[in-house]
Amino acid sequence: MLSFFTKSRIRGGVHAESYKELTASDEIVTNFPLPKTLYIPLQQHVGKPAEPLIRVGDKVLKGQLLAYSQGMISAPVHAPSSGIILDVNDYPAPHPSALPIRMMVLETDGLDEWFTSPVVDDPFQLSPEDISLRVGAAGIVGLGGATFPTAVKLNMGRENKIDTLIINGAECEPYLSCDDRLMQERAEQIIDGVRLMLHGMESDHAVVAIEDNKPQAFYAMQKAARPYSVIKVIQIPTRYPMGWDRQLIRYVTGREVPVGCRSSEIGVTIHNVGTAHAVHKALRYGQALVNRVLTVSGGAVGRPMNVEVPLGTLISEVFAFCEVKSEQTARIIMGGPMMGESLPHTCLPTVKATSGLLALTESELKSNDVHPCIRCAACVTVCPAGLRPLDMANNIRMNQLDAAVDLGLKDCISCGCCSYICPSNIPLVQYFKYASGEVVARQQAQHKSEQTKRLMDDRNARLERIAKQQEEEEKARIAAKVERERLKAEQAAQEVSV
Repeated sequence: MLSFFTKSRIRGGVHAESYKELTASDEIVTNFPLPKTLYIPLQQHVGKPAEPLIRVGDKVLKGQLLAYSQGMISAPVHAPSSGIILDVNDYPAPHPSALPIRMMVLETDGLDEWFTSPVVDDPFQLSPEDISLRVGAAGIVGLGGATFPTAVKLNMGRENKIDTLIINGAECEPYLSCDDRLMQERAEQIIDGVRLMLHGMESDHAVVAIEDNKPQAFYAMQKAARPYSVIKVIQIPTRYPMGWDRQLIRYVTGREVPVGCRSSEIGVTIHNVGTAHAVHKALRYGQALVNRVLTVSGGAVGRPMNVEVPLGTLISEVFAFCEVKSEQTARIIMGGPMMGESLPHTCLPTVKATSGLLALTESELKSNDVHPCIRCAACVTVCPAGLRPLDMANNIRMNQLDAAVDLGLKDCISCGCCSYICPSNIPLVQYFKYASGEVVARQQAQHKSEQTKRLMDDRNARLERIAKQQEEEEKARIAAKVERERLKAEQAAQEVSV
């Protein structure tokens, strides 16, 4: 029987201004006009990029497989609408760098015609393995932002004998309300997806955790889950970053995920409510993950809303639909303001990880005036990972990255609480993101150096073997020549004697 550790202490966190009222009270907009062109990245997930299956000039249908997954940690990519593939090439990625990544360009035909996929009358008659296979084939990944392939987590759930599935309905990032609206409007489908995931993992219990600032979503989900005793819907405190997996697990179950371990190793796994909804559509209707609901908000948005858009839609088209005032836009963010990515322009596509698009005005941004640290330790108090942000930042400034790693740099989740609370406006989280990237780059350089050394050692050993073989062959050749000369001399001697 499930027991909830609801009195567990919440470590760190902040009460950030929510701004959710801009979009949370209106229904999801589903009449977004179909774009003429979609730009579909082949890497919209953790792991290896998908490999193209369709060629330029091919006609495709909505939901048809465009690129297949490579290896265990990967996910396939499907056509968000029907049309013709115009190009497979490198285009700017929805990332702060906007560096090019491989994409497929689809010219839509306006028909939005679905590809017919086989479905079963009752998905619960499928084996757990078949559930995972179908979820994987649908290209479903974590829609809370992590984009880890869902099928892999279902398989890990069976292997690790998961006893508790937590459905993350916290949505603690300011401005974002797409999960809130999804729970209010499509609660029965989400609960159905939760039940299917339980079946796929062979688990017995699920907990849907919703922050207490979303009462309508809580009541809707509670009503939808009432017929199923294995699913509990609970309210959790509104405090950022309550949606962080380790924070949520600690609060709901009282269990602590050890450093360097996965939550599955302690019998718990987490999925987002959007992921559960996608599982429902994949197993009930055979629909691949080709669109998603996202929040468009911010002071520069004329019509803030939650809108369902095809994946691959350019941000510029979404902003045009929501009447974003470009002259008032000081910053464009994909995701939430705390952990989202600042984008350089709007000619970038939406992807599976796009939970929100924010167009913020200058007044909504924190001041850039950085002052000396006053040693208030506020950053230490709010860190949900229990780190010492100031000490890590000091080591990073002195380029002592190993010392920063020893202080827990790899445990930083880049939640931004330290930067948010800092009275001196020190961009602490930027230091940590830079240092994390630098550590990875150094590790890659070291790995490359070790690989180069190994290849050189292998080459030298190979050349040594070849030289030794040639030397032995030369000795054998000389010996054979000497033997031939000896035999020739003996033969000559015999002829003379005769």
